[in-house]
Amino acid sequence: MKSFNASQSSRGETVPLISLVCPCQDEQENITPLLRKLQEVLLPLSHFRFEIVFIDDGSIDRTAEEILKQPTDFFSIKLIELSRNFGKEAALTAGLAHAKGDAVIPLDADLQDPPELIPKMLEVWNEGHHEVILAQRINRQYDSAIKRWTAAIFYHTHNMIASQKIPPDTGDFRLLDRVVVNAIMSLPERQRFMKGIFAWVGFRCYTIKFFRPARQIGSTKFPLWRLWNLALESITSFTTLPLKLWTYLGAFISLSSFIYAGYIITRVTMHGIDVPGYASTIVLMLFLGGIQLIGIGVLGEYLGRTYIETKQRPIFVTRRILDVAEHTSDRQRRPGEVT
Repeated sequence: MKSFNASQSSRGETVPLISLVCPCQDEQENITPLLRKLQEVLLPLSHFRFEIVFIDDGSIDRTAEEILKQPTDFFSIKLIELSRNFGKEAALTAGLAHAKGDAVIPLDADLQDPPELIPKMLEVWNEGHHEVILAQRINRQYDSAIKRWTAAIFYHTHNMIASQKIPPDTGDFRLLDRVVVNAIMSLPERQRFMKGIFAWVGFRCYTIKFFRPARQIGSTKFPLWRLWNLALESITSFTTLPLKLWTYLGAFISLSSFIYAGYIITRVTMHGIDVPGYASTIVLMLFLGGIQLIGIGVLGEYLGRTYIETKQRPIFVTRRILDVAEHTSDRQRRPGEVT
């Protein structure tokens, strides 16, 4: 039996609160279409209450202003404005920290996470058999060929070497029961790869497959270099196999060197023939030097992340937290005042 935040309908029934967490960076043109679509989809679900938690992740456009002028007749809307751009993982963490719902649904502001799936998620969750309702893409036709290729390599590589598997072609769009959110927020790490954390905490999961639509307005905030950094974060956060691989490689090269040294000694001793090969020696030295530098780089990645964790800086810094309804009524009571 689920326990919900204390709120009752006119008939005395407990009404669960659902939090929609939406990280935003320069999404001013998407805010109004998103809220219109959410109202259209969720208005029939009168047996749920909804709040929307927008996280403005250092936008340089008018995203915050667009959020603050939205009507709150149907939704409770909250704006978490970060002091600068901390990245989507930190923004999502901020949203989870401020969400009050019995269930939390992260979704993107660009409508590529279709709100039409939310009623199905809530239906499955309300049955009480699953704590995580996962949305899995079954198409990437609107992504570039390079992005599709790199995504396939990432999921295959991560799931091959990491102890905790990530379902392929999944994003942050999912329903999380309150017990899952509490487990995630109890984790102390600062450098966060949320898809990996979602998988690591476990719980019973139900998967809904969907066709992901194309982005209609604006452009992606995840260029390839940010995806590369995110991939490094996922690997260094959930496996130490790269460190072990360099140990095995070093052992193999050392063994091969001993065998080759034995061959040279035997040949010189038995036949008195010096083994030529100045060029091959230089090539071998350059090869080993490159291997050493790569190994140092791998070690540096882990060491750097350990250093960041030991400083224990906060994951995000909040500039202000606003309830849109209260902010709007305050502006109406005191027109012209700068807030």
